[in-house]
Amino acid sequence: MRHLANPHRGHGLPRQEGLATGRVVADPTDAQALYARCPVAAATPLVPAPDLAAALGVGQLWLKDERQRMGLGSFKALGASHAIARLAARAVDAPGAPADRATMSTALAGTTFVCASAGNHGLSVAAGAPVFGASAVIHLARTVPEAFVDRLRARGARVVRSGDDYEAAMAAAMADAEAHGWTLLSDSSWPGYVELPTLVMEGYLIMAAEAADAVEEPPTHVVLQCGVGGLAAAVTALVRDRWGDGPTVVVVEPSAAPALLESVAAGRPVAAPGPVSSMGRLDCKEPSHLALAALARDADHFVTVTDERCDETVAVLAGHDMATTPSGAAGIAAVHHAGAHREALGLSEGSRVLAFVTEGPEGES
Repeated sequence: MRHLANPHRGHGLPRQEGLATGRVVADPTDAQALYARCPVAAATPLVPAPDLAAALGVGQLWLKDERQRMGLGSFKALGASHAIARLAARAVDAPGAPADRATMSTALAGTTFVCASAGNHGLSVAAGAPVFGASAVIHLARTVPEAFVDRLRARGARVVRSGDDYEAAMAAAMADAEAHGWTLLSDSSWPGYVELPTLVMEGYLIMAAEAADAVEEPPTHVVLQCGVGGLAAAVTALVRDRWGDGPTVVVVEPSAAPALLESVAAGRPVAAPGPVSSMGRLDCKEPSHLALAALARDADHFVTVTDERCDETVAVLAGHDMATTPSGAAGIAAVHHAGAHREALGLSEGSRVLAFVTEGPEGES
């Protein structure tokens, strides 16, 4: 495990050219109101895990279980689908008078959304687009399991294999959007592209608010796995809004893709190339600029976990009736394998830890 205590905590990165600017929303109210209009909207459980807490050497552990979110099997169901729904509502809602379901169902007719995905973001785009009359094209790297291709096609999306990694798939999606006039819907952000990623992250506040409302008392630690950083930034924004500086926020990345850690260390967005990670949904070599800026200000620690250590945590979770993938287990893996970094992270037998199991086992919905 690598560990970086955030040197920018409280003030953020220095202002600089080439860094996208924007605001990560902390208030879940608008997202919750839109979510309530969805016929399959439901809260996912917050599961106390006392036996696992004892095994990990902490006082309390709460697991926000996203494995069945909206039938898609991942927290990402809240992201792109929320952004698409927000665009649909803008198109047809009158002030103070939300459109009926029939009107909403054709609100985005003729629109094609295109994205790159390591799996679950693409599922959210594929599921959300047809609800409002739109189409979806999903670019996947060749490393994404075929099971995700089948699930995307079952939702009506057109799937294109593009390159050997997420970055190649993103380049192909951007080229498609430019060539065909399609709407690029990314969960990352960069200069000139911030509005839709902001809406994606705003959807994640629904999950964060559910957890905060259900937890028995404020956590001392919140551990958050990270790909481009959208989940971590959104949850951290709500944590700071709800509980201030009390909880210690720990951002967790694969050792093969420490894009946030390296960028925070450098004080600017940098790429972090490395081998392919088994934490496929987190295997992103460049950070979202919006997420980076927010986490550099509000997160306390950045750590990495190896594939081997995360696999061990997956096995432990399965033994506690919480089957997931390495991506879904990565946050908990940081607690499981903190080792010599426990003291620096402030972890002890009195710690109260909030973690997120972000997806179900491969191939499940």
